[in-house]
Amino acid sequence: MSAEYVTEPVAKPKRKISVFDFFYKYGTVLMIFVIMIIFSIATPNFLTGENISDILRSISIVTLIALGVTISLTVNGLDLSVGSTAGLATILSASMLVLHRQEIAVAIIVPIIASLLIGLVNAFLVVKVKIPDILATLSMMFIVQGILLTYTKGSAIYTNMPLPSGERAPGIFIPSFLALGQGHFLGIPVPVIIMLLTVLLVHIVFFYTKFGRFFYVTGGNIEAARLSGVPVNRYRMYAYMFSGLLAGIGGVVLAARIGVGEVNAGSPFLMDAVAATYIGFSVFGAGKPNVFGTLIGSILIGVLLNGLTMLNVPYYMQDIIKGAVLAGALALTYYRSKQTSTAV
Repeated sequence: MSAEYVTEPVAKPKRKISVFDFFYKYGTVLMIFVIMIIFSIATPNFLTGENISDILRSISIVTLIALGVTISLTVNGLDLSVGSTAGLATILSASMLVLHRQEIAVAIIVPIIASLLIGLVNAFLVVKVKIPDILATLSMMFIVQGILLTYTKGSAIYTNMPLPSGERAPGIFIPSFLALGQGHFLGIPVPVIIMLLTVLLVHIVFFYTKFGRFFYVTGGNIEAARLSGVPVNRYRMYAYMFSGLLAGIGGVVLAARIGVGEVNAGSPFLMDAVAATYIGFSVFGAGKPNVFGTLIGSILIGVLLNGLTMLNVPYYMQDIIKGAVLAGALALTYYRSKQTSTAV
């Protein structure tokens, strides 16, 4: 007679969520609400519909550029040339319209192609020449900035600007182009619509397709990904090209918003884009570069800077606060990753 042994399923002990885990996951969202409450008390115009619209319009360009940084981070890289690439797109859009009297299609396509080429050069330097990504993209940042200064001779490109010949520029910023940065559709600013559609598209690609997941596989462990048959160099190349593409789109929207081509217009967006991306690491405990987290990070920076501006805080103080927020986000992310590796 055989004996039968009935084993009861062993219940796994539930892991308690620590205070740190809670704030790591939800701290960014809570901070946005707390900051909004503080600023709404400090200045009555903060929570008006017009100001909220201004905040969303201002973060649209940061988010587009930050998405490029996010994609470069998925393959364990970092693109520091996105600000200069956005500036290049801004100058080229203005040049096509004002100096060459082109229509909206040319004013969009030419900067986008140029931005893709910048991304391709970055990929070549990082993947083929094997220069560390930070050094390669930093070099590209200076090269692009130098090209822009040489091309414009340090001057802005604007409607009715004087030319070296003594004549005036033949073209203008046409209304259809300006609508990309200043227009509204169903009461929503067009740049916000562009931002949201781009965020949705990139999120779908990177979280619901094999193509997008291969970026994370490449960044997680490049050697294991290569042994699994993933063409890692190709995906690293794609990452830098997409980074350039998104920076270019941001630059086009920026040109349409300000109605002028400024050489240094894109440079200030680098720090904001990097900060938004790293802040997004911790949103809902993702622990990795992710599209939705980057959007939340951009919202946090936009709300913070808008409120500080309304309170007449000097711009140099704003940079200190942005730097402190970025340092805090990095500290949380790396402390969390250290905890995870220790637990494993």
